[in-house]
Amino acid sequence: MALTRSLACGDGRVPSVRAERMARAVFAALGGIVEIGAVRSTGTWLLPDVSVGAFLQPRQGDLRCLVEGVRAVGRFSDEVMAIADELGYFADNDVPAASLLLWSEGITGVPQPPERLEEPELVRLCRIGADLQLTRLLQALVTAALAAGTESGEGAAAVAEVLRVACGLVEPGRAGITSADIHRMWRVAHLPAILHPASDAPEWGKAGYRAYDAQLERLLWGEGPGAVRARV
Repeated sequence: MALTRSLACGDGRVPSVRAERMARAVFAALGGIVEIGAVRSTGTWLLPDVSVGAFLQPRQGDLRCLVEGVRAVGRFSDEVMAIADELGYFADNDVPAASLLLWSEGITGVPQPPERLEEPELVRLCRIGADLQLTRLLQALVTAALAAGTESGEGAAAVAEVLRVACGLVEPGRAGITSADIHRMWRVAHLPAILHPASDAPEWGKAGYRAYDAQLERLLWGEGPGAVRARV
């Protein structure tokens, strides 16, 4: 069943403006994941030591996997995928304290004076941003998949692979957060507002989110035939 008849163009594609908005949500979350991963990879928690370019250079295979997975899930065109380059999140750059505050949505607060944000003990709080952006990545991926008509049986495996790679980037060299952890956080952070009986989400949308939730549980938690445990 096509879940997005009302959203698609005549040829089944998501209208370009809508597709661009969804792609930006995906790439913004990935941008936060990459920058936080670059910070954590230094092992020093000192922002002058951080370079996104140096972090990504040996991880080009992971980056290609992410891009291919996002394209497959959202059925994005070349023009829409080019937004990733436009945003510049995967280009060589330093990571200022303001970026870490942005990715964590200010949960950590702003110390006085603000320059204290560069202190290692506060830079370590970027782990809050990691959880937040990984959870937003999953929401953006599932939303893009539903809008593109990529049903759960086809898209969940690609979503799970993007999550696996993203978890490895945000905690490089550590057996830390897993795709299953992200699925659990996403389920409680995003699904209640969508699936609550009083929600104004269309029924096809609710059915789609439920289908992805169930399929991801089978894939990531080892529930059902063909399931695999998530790993970093």
